Amino acid sequence: MAKMTDDRELILGVLLEITRDGVYSHIAIRNVLEKYQYLDKKERAFITRVVEGTLERMIEIDYIINQFSNVKVNKMKPVIRTILRSAVYQLKYMDGVPDSAVCNEAVKLAEKKGFRSLKGFVNGVLRTIARNMDQIRYPEKEKNPVSWLSIHYSIPEWMVKLWLSEYGAETVEKMLKGFLEEHPTVIRCNLRKQSEKELTERLRKEGVKVEAHPYLSYAKKISGYDHLGGLESFRDGAFQVQDISSMLVAEIAAPQRGDQVIDVCAAPGGKSMHIADLLDGSGMVAARDLTEYKVGLIEENICRTGFQNIRAEQKDATVFDKDSERIADIVIADLPCSGLGVLAKKTDLKYKMTKEGTESLAKLQREILEVVRNYVKEGGALVYSTCTINPAENLENVRWFLDNSPEFEAEDITPFLCGELQKDVKEGCLQLLPGVHDSDGFFIAKFRRKRK
Repeated sequence: MAKMTDDRELILGVLLEITRDGVYSHIAIRNVLEKYQYLDKKERAFITRVVEGTLERMIEIDYIINQFSNVKVNKMKPVIRTILRSAVYQLKYMDGVPDSAVCNEAVKLAEKKGFRSLKGFVNGVLRTIARNMDQIRYPEKEKNPVSWLSIHYSIPEWMVKLWLSEYGAETVEKMLKGFLEEHPTVIRCNLRKQSEKELTERLRKEGVKVEAHPYLSYAKKISGYDHLGGLESFRDGAFQVQDISSMLVAEIAAPQRGDQVIDVCAAPGGKSMHIADLLDGSGMVAARDLTEYKVGLIEENICRTGFQNIRAEQKDATVFDKDSERIADIVIADLPCSGLGVLAKKTDLKYKMTKEGTESLAKLQREILEVVRNYVKEGGALVYSTCTINPAENLENVRWFLDNSPEFEAEDITPFLCGELQKDVKEGCLQLLPGVHDSDGFFIAKFRRKRK
């Protein structure tokens, strides 16, 4: 019986949605896998790997195609360009797929999509690349380090230049390698439901590989599972998927019993629920976000985990809420940012974000900080964090905030960190770097409203 679907046609559709239509990669992949639930595990894994791999390596792939094609990538029709990109990824990075099969399937797909006249072009480019894969000419690392790093790790040159000016060549290369490495899922144990030991034993009985995380005892790395929804422990709310960097926000916030907490940009709610957990059923966490959809995500997680000392609220963080003035012991401001620290998880961000975009976001962060600082009561704390490694959105914003908020002072976060991280605190703040630290790229700072 003929197959109901063609894997490579599905891959083409997903990649077009992402690169041509602007759909976020995780949403496009999730939608196609949900629509074609009858696909077996091997097919689902193939689709996911080719889509994600093509996006991860797209700058290098385009560089390769341009060496062997008379028509440059940016001049090609979107369908042909996308077929070639995914095929070149398979030729270079998937040894288990024969070169002849990659070329033949690409040609068939071009014809199926109405480009019969370009079959010869697709076939010629791909077979030439397959024969000459070992002869590709790359920029010389010593003579042109920016181009070499950009192409070798598929990162836009403006990002490479930004990071080289801040972190240096050795650190930048570690970061870029880190973006391309596979990472286990990091979870936080819901301590109100069971101990970390009990959760570890439960996960292992479910066939999950569990490792301790070096930064926090209740954080675990898990792998070897099919999908989270298939784990009873996840459905029961025994744990929350959350990167260690995000968990450190709650640790640094250090909530005390009975505290009133406002998380101004909370979706999907990981930090809010972590704080609710640390409050041990006391106090209240107001987990806010801008849209009904995002508030819905928070509510889903509240329902799954069963916390009673947290509520979801739809509010705009840029608009002052008079009812919240000076009522919070802690305000969590994990603000919209360029996301340059999480490119390993959100690969397509590196193609969507621009230098101008980062500047606009830094301005938005300052606008929100100006508003939400008014919610902090005397002696209360404001924790500022982002998932980026862009200094303009991080340390520069901290300096700006302190210059423009004399009622606040910086609080050293070193006491809230393990010894391994304490050495990386600068100006009282922590900048985590992918590939350097065992985490996403992330930034955390803490301010305290002075007592009169």
